[in-house]
Amino acid sequence: MLIQLTNQKAAGLLHEMEELHLIKVLEETIVDSKPKLSDKYKGSISKEQGEKLNEHIKQMRSEWNSQGFTN
Repeated sequence: MLIQLTNQKAAGLLHEMEELHLIKVLEETIVDSKPKLSDKYKGSISKEQGEKLNEHIKQMRSEWNSQGFTN
């Protein structure tokens, strides 16, 4: 059974239930399962498409900077 706590007070209740031998906490901390964006989208475009995209971005930045728009 996997439980996601939505309130930290629930952790205290779980520990109290464990002390009463009603439950046994097997794993207290689980790392957030939300993947990094780089992992999520890795391989979604080909290397060639990525290189074309980088070149396009460089060109756009160059045009942007030549028109006087800077950070």
